[in-house]
Amino acid sequence: MAVRPYWKGYLKLSLVTCPVQMMPATSENEKVRFHTLNRQTQNRVVSQYVDSVTGKAVKEKDEVKGYQRGEDEYVILEDDELENVALDSTKTIDISTFTPRDSIEWIWLDTPYYLSPNDPVGQEAFSVIRDAMEAQNMVGISRLVITRRERAVMLEPRGKGIVLWTLRYGDEVRDEDTYFEGIGDEQADSDMIQLIQQLIKKQTRDWTPKMLIDPVQDRLLDIIAMKKKALKKPSKSKAKAPASPAPNNVINIMDALKKSLAAETRSRK
Repeated sequence: MAVRPYWKGYLKLSLVTCPVQMMPATSENEKVRFHTLNRQTQNRVVSQYVDSVTGKAVKEKDEVKGYQRGEDEYVILEDDELENVALDSTKTIDISTFTPRDSIEWIWLDTPYYLSPNDPVGQEAFSVIRDAMEAQNMVGISRLVITRRERAVMLEPRGKGIVLWTLRYGDEVRDEDTYFEGIGDEQADSDMIQLIQQLIKKQTRDWTPKMLIDPVQDRLLDIIAMKKKALKKPSKSKAKAPASPAPNNVINIMDALKKSLAAETRSRK
């Protein structure tokens, strides 16, 4: 079954416009997910909004957004008011600025989406915008409403399509100097650097997604499979594996590096 687009609208650059669709570039659908149950009945627990003063459940039609302006004082915003904010960027990605790709650091990138033409008629316009940015190593900056919030976005050519990244706002990125200022200015020992470089060289591999595994996910699936088999059998307590001893503090860094290189060399013989 075809996956429905996350968003549909238009990509616009000056007078050039084409219909596009957007899909999330990442997914967590394969992750193990749990429901909260009542231990006594094993029925699912349903969450609901409750009035903080009366303690009574609030009907969905009575739920409304409020901006706090004082103690127990709120400015109420209705759904239609929220939907009308930044209306132009609700259905149109209007590229207003271009900037060199390497001028935007990784820390500003938030969530990636795949952008592609939504109509064969618009493929030519889409390709022209994509290829022009690619030729000059430029990315486009625009704005887009996603889940009722207007986000700054970056459009980056990638293969036949475009990757749209939502960007973090300035107040969401913390200043690195605040966290790095306590690090001393001492220069690293040149002999140690050479040993580290040897270790890096020995452990260098070509990138593959297989480098990124989730051992917790695998263990959870094993536990679930075991419990499925034993669902109708009386449960047996499983002995806890002894905790791994904490590693001793390494005092001599040079010795530790030499041992690491020696171990790495032996493992390859």
